[in-house]
Amino acid sequence: MNEDTLAPRLARLDTCGVSDALDRLGLSGAVMGVRPMWPCPRIAGRVITVRLRRAEPGEHSPRHLGTAAIEAGGPGDVIVIEHHDREDAAGWGGILSLAAKLKGIEGVIVDGTCRDVDDSRDAGFPVFARAATPMTARGRVVEASMGEPIRVEDLHVSPGDYVIADWSGAVFLPADRAEEIIATAEGLAAREAAMAEDVRAGKSVIDVMGASYEGMLR
Repeated sequence: MNEDTLAPRLARLDTCGVSDALDRLGLSGAVMGVRPMWPCPRIAGRVITVRLRRAEPGEHSPRHLGTAAIEAGGPGDVIVIEHHDREDAAGWGGILSLAAKLKGIEGVIVDGTCRDVDDSRDAGFPVFARAATPMTARGRVVEASMGEPIRVEDLHVSPGDYVIADWSGAVFLPADRAEEIIATAEGLAAREAAMAEDVRAGKSVIDVMGASYEGMLR
């Protein structure tokens, strides 16, 4: 397996096809409720993990959250942030988006809230999150870890795993199964492309979908 080829192959797919591949292989990885904060393009790549936690009274982080992940990242990387402790405080902001864009990072997924959505849009940096808030993280949230396993929804995500996100949601791929999942999704995508061509050619959608269903059962 050549890992350098996986992120671009994944980027040519979509979340629905990858989710179908997970189903075919008996795996889980789809996450609901994460959505684009502006009309973002699809993102895909290797995961860089960050975990945030509630700040203790008077506590201040020695570095701003997310900055170490940005410095470690580049093309083919997606920053994924566990941000469960405070919905009112943002786990990502506009200057971070600008810096990440300049590093070539593909995008960020926040399992929680973000802010400065307009700034991220203007920078052209894809941000996926559960919601937006105007409230700052300063004095409210600190970075607990970077580059360690995190939890997204109920899914355990490790550094070096893969993720794809679009307007249908986000899907995570464990690193040790990523090539198999992507190959399966590529096969399913080819089948769906052929089905679409049949529909365009005037074939009955009942017949096209029925044949596809029978093929899935075999």
